[in-house]
Amino acid sequence: QVRVVESGGGLVQAGGSLRLSCAASGRTFSSYTMGWFRQAPGKEREFVAAISKSGEGTDSADSVKGRFTISRDIAKNTVYLQMNSLKAEDTAVYYCAADAGAWGPQRRALSKYDYWGQGTQVTVSS
Repeated sequence: QVRVVESGGGLVQAGGSLRLSCAASGRTFSSYTMGWFRQAPGKEREFVAAISKSGEGTDSADSVKGRFTISRDIAKNTVYLQMNSLKAEDTAVYYCAADAGAWGPQRRALSKYDYWGQGTQVTVSS
């Protein structure tokens, strides 16, 4: 089992940047595919980005491609989401999640992830 805790959210102006962190504890961090998801008010939770256990594989939603970058520091048991050129539509609660399964085509599916954090609020003012 693994516990994940997000941090780094806040209020930023459009065009600005934020870096979210997800600290993991429990079982070996490198045993998990890690993902970031977000949920805006009145909308369903959606995939943002994912990174493979080794960090060599990454994937991101079209809506954030070229602006957001996911990375992981295995020594620090931490996953990051660097968010640049933020837009008002990026406003949401951002969740970190861990998946014990293999890196594969289902990595964007919420149901694939076993462990979730409580989320961190990101608000982008226009």
